[in-house]
Amino acid sequence: MADEVLYALEDGGVAVLTLNRPERLNAWNGEVERQLFDYVDQCVGDPDVKVIVITGAGRGFCAGADMDVLQGIGDRGGQERSGPRRRTYHLLDVPKPIIAAINGACAGIGMVQAMMTDIRFAAKGAKFTTAFVRRGLIAEHGMSWVLPKLIGPARSLDVLLSGRVFLAEEAAEMGLVNAVVEPADLMSYTLDYARDMAVNCSPSSLAAIKREVWGQLVGLSVEDATARSDVDMTHSLAGSDFKEGVASFLEKRPPRFAPLERGWATGD
Repeated sequence: MADEVLYALEDGGVAVLTLNRPERLNAWNGEVERQLFDYVDQCVGDPDVKVIVITGAGRGFCAGADMDVLQGIGDRGGQERSGPRRRTYHLLDVPKPIIAAINGACAGIGMVQAMMTDIRFAAKGAKFTTAFVRRGLIAEHGMSWVLPKLIGPARSLDVLLSGRVFLAEEAAEMGLVNAVVEPADLMSYTLDYARDMAVNCSPSSLAAIKREVWGQLVGLSVEDATARSDVDMTHSLAGSDFKEGVASFLEKRPPRFAPLERGWATGD
């Protein structure tokens, strides 16, 4: 099995997990998901690990779902792969701080995972996009829950409803990332920050604060919000807009989405 995710334990108790499909801009698939979350769980159980850093190999952080995977779902009439899976908000349940070092393209489910980390640093010029609406999909996997918590509803609706590309500098203005760093300095900046936290901060305090902050956010719980969006996701994956969204991307042409059907808003 290929190493779709790399693991390294740095000095000071910082574990670095690197998405390792650089030829695909680290596009998300089932094996990336499994290996990443397995390593995260390994870090939770390792007392030598105090802080976790997630980054990407090559030019991208994670460019979203692998298009081959999306094509397969469309061909199966919206059926995703079977078998047990961890929830995509798994990172929120981890009692250790998780920092994303966003080195390049951050889109779709890759952006979901970045938003589920606790602190985010981005390379100058890194591109962000939710992308879902341009693939005939909804704000999937908890994005509709986490994004408004980070940047508010107005900015969230902007980037979700437009699906537009924006850069790390604008992401920082929104509050989406904590700092923007020159690309060559991103990992050293992130590791210095993480080591300071690992050496000087109480692990029990870190765990409690993380639980307090995420647990006390108002509104639906992430479990309930994601469960609701999963129902919408099932419908969108089986819909014609999803197949057209993927096809138009692969064929490099504007999408030809069907008009909204009458009665959609009331579920008729």
